[in-house]
Order: sequence, then C-alpha cells, then structure tokens
Amino acid sequence: MKSCSQRLSLSIALAAALGLASFAAPSATLAQTGAQRPEARPSDPPVLRRNLRGILGGVEMTAADSMHQQIVDRLDFDSYKELLRGLTEFGDREQGTPRNAAALDWIEDRLRGWGYETERVHYMYTPRNSETAEPREEVFATKVGGARPDEMYILGAHMDGRGGGEAAIDDGSGTALVMEIARVLASSDVHSDRSIRLALWNNEETGLDGARAYVEQRAGLQGVEDPPGSGRYPEPRWLGMIQHDMMMWDHGNPVTYDQALDADVDVEFQLNSAMADQSALLGIALINANRMHASDYPAVLSNAMSNTDSTPFMDLVPAVSLRENRRLYETGNRANPHWHQPTDLFETFSDADFMLGFNAAQTTLGAVAKLAGIRIGG
Repeated sequence: MKSCSQRLSLSIALAAALGLASFAAPSATLAQTGAQRPEARPSDPPVLRRNLRGILGGVEMTAADSMHQQIVDRLDFDSYKELLRGLTEFGDREQGTPRNAAALDWIEDRLRGWGYETERVHYMYTPRNSETAEPREEVFATKVGGARPDEMYILGAHMDGRGGGEAAIDDGSGTALVMEIARVLASSDVHSDRSIRLALWNNEETGLDGARAYVEQRAGLQGVEDPPGSGRYPEPRWLGMIQHDMMMWDHGNPVTYDQALDADVDVEFQLNSAMADQSALLGIALINANRMHASDYPAVLSNAMSNTDSTPFMDLVPAVSLRENRRLYETGNRANPHWHQPTDLFETFSDADFMLGFNAAQTTLGAVAKLAGIRIGG
C-alpha cells in the first residue's frame, strides 16, 4: 500500500499533467450578511462560457465516443431545471418531516413513471436530543445491465436539506441531476452492459446516515445471485460510486454577484482512503469525459473529498464526489452564502448557475457511458 506522501505525489503529478489548477477572480462581493443575488431571470438563454469542444487539441472522437455523445445530448437543460423546481416546491425537505416524506414519494413517482422498479432502504435514526430511534427511508432505482448485471456503478445525491429555504442548491441540484440522468437511461433504446444504480439518499444533513445505512445493509450482498440461477443480483458488485452534492454556485471567494469567470465542476476523491489511487483514476475518467462531452464548463480534480455521501463508500470502492466548489477549501470557507440558509431558493440562481449543474450531468453521464458500456440500440 502506498504511503500518504506517495499518494500525494501521484495526485500532484496527475493534476499537473492535466492542468487542473483553479484560481478565483475577485469581483464586487456580496454583503457580509450573505445577501441574495439580484433576481434570477430563468427565461434568459444559457450563455456559452467556453468552447470546450476544441480543448482536446484535435483529438478525434471514436465511434464509441460519438455514441456516448448522442446519449449525453439527450440530457435536457429545461428538464433539469423543472426537476429542480419540482423538488423545491416541498421546501427544504428536512429529514423526519412531512415535506421530506412527500418529496420522497414524488421522486419515486417520477422514477416509476419512467419505467423503473424502485426500492426503498429502511433504517432507524435517533434525532438529536432524543433517546428514541425513529424510522427513516430512502429510494433508489436500477438500470440493469444486459451483459454484466452482477456489476454496477452507483450515482448518488441526497434529497434531504435544511435551512428553512427550498434546499435548491443543497442538494436539490444534485438530486435533479441524478434524476435527469435516470430519465435518459430509462429510454427503451438505451442499453447498458453493466448495471447503474440511481440512489437518492436521505439523512445526509444529520451525518450521512442514509448512505451509511445503505453500506451497512448491502455491502455484504454484493454480487450474490438471488435466487440462485435466476440471473438476478439485488446488489451487484460495486465498481464505483459517484456522488453529486451542491452543483451550481461557483461565484468565487470572496463571493461575487455574478458567476466567476473561471467557474468549473469540481471532482474530488479522498487521499486518506483505502481506495485513493483507484478513486483518483475514477476522477480522471470524469475529467476526460468532461473534456469530451461537457458543453460549457471544464472540470478539475482535487483530493480532499469530505462531508458527503461518498464518504461511507471510500474505503470499499473507488468513490468521488462532484461539486460546485471544493468542499473543504471553498464551500467550507463560506464560498456559498446560501448554504443552509433561507436564501437557498430556486429563484436565487441564474441560468448560468443551472448550466453549471447541467454540465456536471453531462460529465457524469459521459463517463458512465464509457465505464458501464452504455449504447443506443441493440
């Protein structure tokens, strides 16, 4: 096993090779109170921020790459926004509340409407200042692989929120992203060699409790055919876990009214984990997919993943999280003034913000299309 210093050297070398450094450009700052940006204009068309199509320096797409681009092109910007708008109508979806339960039902109804068989994970949670455990649940759906149904990639986001607003950024933005990918994968002419699980965690805000419950209940079931000879695998073997948590607000630090000129999608793995090297490679797969399939915003790689639902997986399987900002360096240092605040509302964000989240969806779907063997047709 590599030492931490060896892992750090590897990560620095990978980052240097890919040109992954990111710098914030200061501009007019928000008020110290975290004042809301000027009213968003959802009708404005998204503005192309960069010409990413030429960033690979003339590298031509293979036939498989072109197929994956066709799949990514089925993602729909307006559909992503409407899914997010629908989630925000339930308020902040704080765990243990009727609004959380209603949002969970709404998510499941959408997944079933697209043709998925859904399942729920049931677990117990003891609220703060209480000695009585209460039942909680979360939902997932699976695109079953045709060639290797016993192997899968997990795409996740947490549907619960807090702060008294609408939990649009945290984490309606990630939940809508996973749901929009689910919508595309549900098409009858889209096939995958390996399975893809679409998991909407609960109780993230209380300490990753929903994701931890999933790992505790299901890690030992990986790759088990049940019943024997059926060809059914209730828990395919985990090949990778990709989490999406706070996807839209990259306005620099100090925070600016307008989106930062160098806004990007942040991909993080955890250097101090048992699967750090494999997770770094999964991160690079996402960076490469972003360069090939994202329309407007580049992605960068960092090695300090923290405080999100990929953490319970990181010692068991390659695990990364996609974010708007690096969690410990930026979000944890007040880079998002709407984090857990009443201003975390759908109307707070502009089309440029929504487009950043949409580019994260393009990045993930492009990577998973290659990793899982997704194609259109037979």
